[in-house]
Amino acid sequence: MTYIVEMKNVNQSFYTDSSEIQVLENFNLKLNSGRILAIIGPSGSGKTTILNILTSLIKPTGGEVIINGKIGYMFQKDHLLEWRNIIDNITIGLEIQKKLNDEAMQKIERLLKIYDLWEFRKNYPKQLSGGMRQRVALIRTLATSPDLLLLDEPFSALDYQTRLLVSNDIYKIIKNEHKEAILVTHDISEAISIADEVCVLSKRPAAVKKMYNIELTIEGEKTPLNARKAPEFKDYFDALWKELDVYD
Repeated sequence: MTYIVEMKNVNQSFYTDSSEIQVLENFNLKLNSGRILAIIGPSGSGKTTILNILTSLIKPTGGEVIINGKIGYMFQKDHLLEWRNIIDNITIGLEIQKKLNDEAMQKIERLLKIYDLWEFRKNYPKQLSGGMRQRVALIRTLATSPDLLLLDEPFSALDYQTRLLVSNDIYKIIKNEHKEAILVTHDISEAISIADEVCVLSKRPAAVKKMYNIELTIEGEKTPLNARKAPEFKDYFDALWKELDVYD
């Protein structure tokens, strides 16, 4: 079987003048096509380090990383440029890559129309709500045609109500555009409601403590909002809460 992502016995250490800090130890992870994987773990366990390894921002000190496809990265903050309007923010990656052409613009226009941003394309970021800015940030990422999306706490800067609504929007876009995704989050409920699988990290140095395949009984089409109403939701929450050793 060919995986979208495969990490085999990955180790990651950081060095100072006086010590070595081991963040990952014999870390193994696989992602199948068509899936969304959430990664949760104790604070400082290496969640963002995993994403940085996948994007080649850092090179692991040991092990093997296999990625079958192009990666798009969505950060905690939207990083929209306030002096560029929305459509110019979306095209900036393609401009840098010198790949902004008619075909790319047609794709961007399609995404703006489908996800209710077309009428705001000439607006500036400060004129948009936090949720709309996150949608713009995701469309900017999709504009470069990635196969895999890496989402690093993409809703953490939003208030609770907006966070729920935006998670619905982002989930819909990922599924409609047939993308695989890895979501790093501190929010157990968010992980259960969005992901097909949840990876629980151990304390540092992190390894995979346990994998959960999320199967929820949902009436109609799945969304993160109605996933929270599934009868199995509480059981998954309780199990993941215990896995995190939150009282240690």
